[in-house]
Amino acid sequence: MGHVGPLAHGDGGDDGERGSRTRRRGQGQLEAQVLAVLGSATAPVAATWVQERLDGELAYTTVITILTRLLGKQAVTRTRSGRSFLWTPVADEAGLTALRMRRLLDERDDRDAVLSSFVSALSPHDERVLRSLLSAADDADGAVGAGAAAPTADAAES
Repeated sequence: MGHVGPLAHGDGGDDGERGSRTRRRGQGQLEAQVLAVLGSATAPVAATWVQERLDGELAYTTVITILTRLLGKQAVTRTRSGRSFLWTPVADEAGLTALRMRRLLDERDDRDAVLSSFVSALSPHDERVLRSLLSAADDADGAVGAGAAAPTADAAES
């Protein structure tokens, strides 16, 4: 508590009670903040390093919980360093969102229907971006990627 106290008081003293909105951020927002901090590191870092870069807004145990959840989502990796771990990002915020989307897709039996529904709800701009990304991936993968991208491209046209 000695380490957390000065950071909390440095951010406004008694604002802890009034600042409860800060502590009530959604899990996705907290994960994004932790990933952003990890992404700014030039090497694997300890959870205390992450906590300090968040200006002490989160308790150490909260940072550990978020990092552990991100590990379960394969958005970070960790390596043992003495009695603690060093953490490294695998995905940025966009990558984490993509992981969530893939996990949701994997939970459904009818992937084609899910993809078709997703694509049909895209804005024209998003559809153009998706088509461009699929085309670039197809070009980069050659014949191997063309077979894998074909069902998705068909779904994009529905």
